Amino acid sequence: MAPRTHARPREGRRPAELLLRLLAVAGLAVDAAVHARLADRYDAIGDSISQGTLFRAEAAAASLAALFLLLGRRRSAVLFGWLVAASGLGALLLYRYVDVGTLGPLPNMYEPIWFADKTLAAWAEGVATAALTVLLLLGFRRRRQGPEEPA
Repeated sequence: MAPRTHARPREGRRPAELLLRLLAVAGLAVDAAVHARLADRYDAIGDSISQGTLFRAEAAAASLAALFLLLGRRRSAVLFGWLVAASGLGALLLYRYVDVGTLGPLPNMYEPIWFADKTLAAWAEGVATAALTVLLLLGFRRRRQGPEEPA
């Protein structure tokens, strides 16, 4: 007789995983909408690559990540979503608090103020990052435990 594990059945985790996935999708969708809406305001900032172009790239990446999370249950979709959300939040906080200056072709995006859309994007990226971090940790935990035995 094989030893029993104390892991919860997969069916018990599915509602929590679905909720986390939906929170991440919502956060990424809000992130995409805010960046798409603001992009044209930042087109004049930058020489070879404008800040508006970077905002459009963030909007596209966040939209793609949300779509991947909705359509598939692969760990790669969760990881991609996490990378988009966490890097967006990291960049937002970095350029809010540190005057980095220009970095190669990237413009100086230092903006030491908070306003409604920036706050909304920060919260959305934070919620998505947190939800996806938990999903990643659940996946690693499940992988270490090995396959579950049928009851």
